[in-house]
This record gives sequence, C-alpha cells and structure tokens, in this order.
Amino acid sequence: MKIIVIDGQGGKMGKMLVEQLKKSLPDHELIALGTNSIATSSMLKAGADFGATGENPVIFNCADADVIVGPLGIVIANSLLGEISPAMAQAIGQSKAHKVLIPVNRCNNTVVGIKELPFNEYIQLAVQQVKQFVSK
Repeated sequence: MKIIVIDGQGGKMGKMLVEQLKKSLPDHELIALGTNSIATSSMLKAGADFGATGENPVIFNCADADVIVGPLGIVIANSLLGEISPAMAQAIGQSKAHKVLIPVNRCNNTVVGIKELPFNEYIQLAVQQVKQFVSK
C-alpha cells in the first residue's frame, strides 16, 4: 500500500506522522512529499522510504496513492502560507486515495464542530485512521 504524507513549512507535523506511521505500519511504502526542502528533509530523517519536494511530485504521486495524510490545508489552494498551489490542491482532492486530514485551524480556515486537541493527539488519531483503512 502506498501511503503519502504531505507537509510544508518546517515539516513538524509530517515528521511526527512519518515516525508514528513507520512504527505502526513498517511494511508499507511511505512517501514524504514536502512543499519545500526543509519539510521533505525532516520527513526523510523521520524514516520515510522516499521523498520529493514541490508541485510536480505531489501531482504525480497522488495519482496512484492509496492513502494521503496531512494537514487540512493540503486540499485548499494557497494554504500553508501559499505553499499549496491550486494544482496541488486539485490533484490531492481528485485522487482516489483515502485522505486523512488533520484539522489545523490556521491560514483563515476553521473547521467547526471539531474539538480542539493538542497536536500530538491529532497525530495519534490520524495514525489510527490510517491503520484502520490499511487493515480493511
């Protein structure tokens, strides 16, 4: 199963996701896609099998992904302070992959009805969702 983690900025969320996903699902291919080289590097250091940076890798790899994990902003054009291009958001949104999106209420996007949790708890919940999907 091809699991993609997408992150930007400093890659803190992506790093945490990769560490926990690798620990929980070591036999699955884990690809780190950063919107910048710092985020990609951080996820690779955390144990991702492969990594790439920028718009084209996101568009290309989302086409045949089984699971895509990242902050909610990856499906919103120009989010993450402009790091998510409209083409990236479209490719992620149109992918047939199961998407596990972490609600980060920043960059003028707020998800209502969501309980505010510490960052670590959101990561744990996301990893649980991926594990449930993979085990089906």
